[in-house]
Amino acid sequence: IYYGPEYSTEEIINVLEKNKLEYEIPDDLERTVAEQIADGKLIGWFQGRLEMGPRALGNRSILADPRTAASRDRVNKYVKHREEWRPFAPSMLESAADDYLINAEPSPFMIKTFRVDDSTKNDIQAVLHPADDTTRPQTVREDQNPRYYRLIKAFEEITGVPVVLNTSFNDHGEPIVTTPSEAIKDFYGMGLDTLVLGDVVVKKP
Repeated sequence: IYYGPEYSTEEIINVLEKNKLEYEIPDDLERTVAEQIADGKLIGWFQGRLEMGPRALGNRSILADPRTAASRDRVNKYVKHREEWRPFAPSMLESAADDYLINAEPSPFMIKTFRVDDSTKNDIQAVLHPADDTTRPQTVREDQNPRYYRLIKAFEEITGVPVVLNTSFNDHGEPIVTTPSEAIKDFYGMGLDTLVLGDVVVKKP
């Protein structure tokens, strides 16, 4: 499904240096970003080829901690600039779907809705629909998106929860970002803490 344009590390760095933005390249990108998500940071995540279709599936995504309703409210208010009741969806490891979803099955395109097991609802409050506690997940296998899989796996190792909140990387009423320049523009126009462009990380002061 990742059929859109992609940008090399060299192209990304050229854009950052042209705009005189400081950046770093962590040794373990996935672990570094997972630690920030677990610490409550809101992440702009820009990787590989742009997704085709109606959902952000881990290449042009905004990521956040799924464990509290307050996380959902922060993304709505400060990042997406929309009503606080509006729900978000999770990306979860496919291997963990049975632990969270009733009648679980693979759902790699985030277009199926499931009821959530009562025993795990408290782990993923930010990605439940507030009206009925259902959720519309993206299940992730390593062969589908290796880097995104490693990020979610690292988040599980830190928190015990193999799930991240995933919403499309765009402001309310705008199209999803396509280029590094568009991602940088939205990063500074939205309440994001960290921007990850391929291997490169940009943080706000």
